[in-house]
Amino acid sequence: MPSQEGKVKQKQRSRGLLASVLTVGSITVASRVFGLLRDVVIARMLGAGVGADAFFVAFRIPNFLRRLFAEGAFSQAFVPVLAEYRTRKEHADAQDLIAHTAGMLGAVLLLVTALGMLTAPFVIAMFAPGFDTGDGHKLALAGDMLRITFPYLLFISLAALAGGALNTYERFGVPAFTPVLLNVSMICCSIWLAPHLDEPALALAWGVAIGGAMQLAFQLPFLRRLNLLVWPRLRRGHVGVARVMRLMLPAVFGASVSQVNLLVNTLLASFLVTGSVSWLYFADRLLEFPLGVFGVALGTVMLPRLSAQHSASEPERFTATLDWSLRLAALIAIPAAVALWVLSAHLLATLFQYGAFRPSDVRMAALALDAYAIGLSAFVAVKVLAPAYFAQQDTKTPVRYGVVAVLANIAFSAMLVGPLAHVGLALAISLATMVNATLLYRGLRRSGVYKPSPGWLRYIGVLTLAGALMGAVLFWVSGPIELWFSYGVWERAGRTALLVALGMASYALVLLVFGIRPKALSAPNFTTPS
Repeated sequence: MPSQEGKVKQKQRSRGLLASVLTVGSITVASRVFGLLRDVVIARMLGAGVGADAFFVAFRIPNFLRRLFAEGAFSQAFVPVLAEYRTRKEHADAQDLIAHTAGMLGAVLLLVTALGMLTAPFVIAMFAPGFDTGDGHKLALAGDMLRITFPYLLFISLAALAGGALNTYERFGVPAFTPVLLNVSMICCSIWLAPHLDEPALALAWGVAIGGAMQLAFQLPFLRRLNLLVWPRLRRGHVGVARVMRLMLPAVFGASVSQVNLLVNTLLASFLVTGSVSWLYFADRLLEFPLGVFGVALGTVMLPRLSAQHSASEPERFTATLDWSLRLAALIAIPAAVALWVLSAHLLATLFQYGAFRPSDVRMAALALDAYAIGLSAFVAVKVLAPAYFAQQDTKTPVRYGVVAVLANIAFSAMLVGPLAHVGLALAISLATMVNATLLYRGLRRSGVYKPSPGWLRYIGVLTLAGALMGAVLFWVSGPIELWFSYGVWERAGRTALLVALGMASYALVLLVFGIRPKALSAPNFTTPS
């Protein structure tokens, strides 16, 4: 039975957990806002034409590899091992692990980056074979862009190592801020570099490469303050690095299931009409806003916290933290999914329907966003559930589930792309993510690692009722999309702000009527679930 002093310390740590989530979430809001501004610039400059399709493919390839070498598989393997070193060993041991991990990661990435730049046209042809038709301009342009964007992989992966170390030492704000630098770099290059290039789309590729370098450089002073800034070293047989690599190999697939699915769909979309890749991209960008702000924030904070609780052999605290995370995730994911579904076209028109981005592009992207919104709760659930496995240094189980999810996505895509075109591809990803989330949840329940606290059925019922009421309010107030096409930018922005306020108010009102108070969700309840 913990002492009164122990209970106070537990409560303080619990409040700190929510504060960390809110810190990461609020900073991520700034990053997503800059990301949306970046996409507004891209939409105005390129629309949904050849240049946009070529850039999105050229950016998606190193971005996919980033998920493998950076915040995907690498971080999921590195953070639990570093957390164990921090908990059980000396600071010098943690420094040594960081140095040798950086040396190994940097050597591998230099090789991969060099190969990617040398074989760029072949890589594009492999990931987007539909580009290799007609006059070949789209394929050549995408290849040129990929040569420029590939060094981003090196910079951002080393930046993820730095961010993983900072997160392990609970300095969450710095890594959360770094994506702002990438977006700023791309915006600046679009505005000031693009007018001086024969092919304006190339400016975006340069913005990606420069932004990656900025993200790495920004974090180095903060590592120095923690006495964690060390020179990379290469040594065979380092025990800690070997453990990271063993955990990383299966996690390469397990942590990157959604990216594998996106690449599969990009490949299929390359055979569809021009604009399909771009419609999926802009729909995905709006999906990523709530997913990044809250889902990623939760996953980022949960991994080091769950890793520390597992290393300290605290199963009750582990399951309580996970249960709290899932409740918080549901609280946000359900209304976000409803809002994206009801306001898909209105949000896309407000953000992107300027310049070369036409009303027809809004309608096509909105259909894809509707399909993505169906799976938003599952996307968020995966961000919360997967770290529970990685914190236990179990990367093999999520891989098995990931294989099933990818196969499901391929099957769903094959069935749906014919009748629904690009919308079928978005729906396939949502359905496959539901499969993945279900398997992850069932695995944790069967192993006894997670035991839900009482009251879940009523809780989900209230959230669903609140979301339905919010959706009805938004549908009634928003009006037909044709009216929004006639509005100016400021009128659209004002109406969108009004809709957001009305939606939040109606959702919160139902929660309060049914007795769900913010205080009840402010911290995990560290008692043994029944």
